Amino acid sequence: MTIIAIRRGLAAAALIACAPLAALAQDFTPDKPECIAPANPGGGWDFTCRQVGKSLQDLGLIPSTMQVVNLSGGGGGVAFAEVVNKRNDNNDLIVAASSATSTRLAQNAFPGNTMNQVRWLASVGADYGVIAVAKDSPVNTLPELLGMMKNDPTSIAIGGGSAVGGWDHLKVLIAAQEAGITDVRGVKYIAFAGGGEAVTQLLAGSLQAFTGDLSEARGFVESGDIKVLAVLAPERLGGEFAGMPTAREQGIDAIGANWRGFYAPGGMSDAAYDYWVGAIGALYASDEWKQTMETNGLAPLDLQGAEFEAFVKDSVDSISALSKEIGIIQ
Repeated sequence: MTIIAIRRGLAAAALIACAPLAALAQDFTPDKPECIAPANPGGGWDFTCRQVGKSLQDLGLIPSTMQVVNLSGGGGGVAFAEVVNKRNDNNDLIVAASSATSTRLAQNAFPGNTMNQVRWLASVGADYGVIAVAKDSPVNTLPELLGMMKNDPTSIAIGGGSAVGGWDHLKVLIAAQEAGITDVRGVKYIAFAGGGEAVTQLLAGSLQAFTGDLSEARGFVESGDIKVLAVLAPERLGGEFAGMPTAREQGIDAIGANWRGFYAPGGMSDAAYDYWVGAIGALYASDEWKQTMETNGLAPLDLQGAEFEAFVKDSVDSISALSKEIGIIQ
């Protein structure tokens, strides 16, 4: 059984239980809050920056509007290099991160860069993966899609918002392994700069399937443009997502949970770091964020500061081991 799942590191509680801005701002207050989304608009990183930025402002946890900057390229590598090399001491800056980030770091895909060059702030939840097709596709189940891939790997082009060997790619390979595809390197995966771009190509007919996360697929599901073949969760989600089948219930025992959170420049001051850790922790503890998580299909993952950094290190280590197992890295 091959399962990659989020390790449920349970933090005792949010560091600050929805404290007002004044309580967070003891030694530091950001002048111009900014969040870098390392992809084009429409993907999971973009969602993380924009939704968290709006919620922080609505709750009074930042003093002004969060500016969101989309900086795509290299599966997050362009943004990582920008922060490390040019903005290392920026106290106002946070960067959206996810399992895709730890995957690229695990595979040494950011040349010359490591996870220790930035400061890891906090998580805001976990986003389960999905495998989907266009609404008019004749394929209706995950085993049917994987069966076609097994019979002729070149017949199915599946696209996602991470680079080759990235998290979106790995999710498909995990499912393929469970379906009995022994040489997963033959699976035809096409990388795009973000999940939104991958779905656009799916609807244009350039792809036969899409791999991504529930948050980035949700809008396309609501518009009726795509149909989800499987959610890579251990059991069905609730609410509006209850109708989406899991891979497991279709006989494909694959689970893929994409953590979502933030890192900051490595040279950020301790006062600024404590501020951002506290602000994101307070956001996570709020009723407003709990509603956002439910609306967008996010699962709980409550980690801040040192616990979050340890979690990311564990993630990097485990993904490195998997990547070696399936031949993506040596």
